[in-house]
Amino acid sequence: MEEVVKIINDIKAGKIKPIYFLMGEEPYYIDRITKYLEDTLLTEDEKGFNQMVLYGRDTTIDDIVANAKRYPMMAERQVVIVKEAQELSRTIDQLEKYAENPQHTTVLVFAYKYKSLDKRKKVTKLLEKNGLVYESKKMYDNKVGEWIKRVLQGRGYGIEPKAMAMLVEFLGNDLSRIANELTKLEIILPKGSTITPHHIEENIGFSKDFNVFEFRKAIGEKNQFKAYQIANYFAQNQKDNPIVMTNGLVFSFFSALLQYHGLKDKSPSNTAKILKVSPYFVNDYIAAAHNYPMKKVSAIVGKLRDIDVKSKGVGANGLPQGDLLKEMLVSIFN
Repeated sequence: MEEVVKIINDIKAGKIKPIYFLMGEEPYYIDRITKYLEDTLLTEDEKGFNQMVLYGRDTTIDDIVANAKRYPMMAERQVVIVKEAQELSRTIDQLEKYAENPQHTTVLVFAYKYKSLDKRKKVTKLLEKNGLVYESKKMYDNKVGEWIKRVLQGRGYGIEPKAMAMLVEFLGNDLSRIANELTKLEIILPKGSTITPHHIEENIGFSKDFNVFEFRKAIGEKNQFKAYQIANYFAQNQKDNPIVMTNGLVFSFFSALLQYHGLKDKSPSNTAKILKVSPYFVNDYIAAAHNYPMKKVSAIVGKLRDIDVKSKGVGANGLPQGDLLKEMLVSIFN
């Protein structure tokens, strides 16, 4: 995030590079920087003749270079933005010649998502030398909570620890999706508000009683009635509760529980640190460890791997999600 702030601040200060190559697995920051360049480098009057957006699937490196070599009309610079630039991965080496001597009246921006250039390649070294190469890496799950807190503080909002943990558990490290959900909450809640679990449940599609957190908690507590009740709800609402995601969260829970069994220091603070979970959920693991010995947990993890394969349509002959959920619970409770 600090690197992104520096890039934005440099642009604000007029330290503008002729090429911005934005790449990596995390699209959120690639989109943010691209949008900032798109919105701010030219005035609205200048954009008509001097700003162009191309798409990787519909263009070639030769076309991009030809457009980049044009001179601006009645403006200091022109801006050429290539979105979905990862579609050009097979021919990206053809950019070498232009990267060696880029047009300084052009700002050429590549949004190269979900992939990265090999840093040993000549084209990458030239882009770094004569432009800017930024790699947007996926954020570790245990860092996402703090990121949410910082983003909200910057916008004048607070968030309760449980609400933050719910967002992380349900949305993972998909920063773009999290940012969209936070924007929804900001529209609904007045500035200065603190986001609570109730706000999450009411506005982000969580059912208060039938959600993955309650499902995981019921399993951990060996509350079979509640677990089967939630499983039936999931089976009837498959769009909002896909089996692949549900199984993935339960698998993550038991994998972490297996790790918990192996810890010498089982204090809440160390457990949260080693398992990379929110301190709010540590008690769930402590309770589950009493109900599931290490050998049983190991067997459950193996069974959940089988269900994951079946949920993706391999060897299950199209079993309904409800049947797979029941199979999951039978293997856990018996």
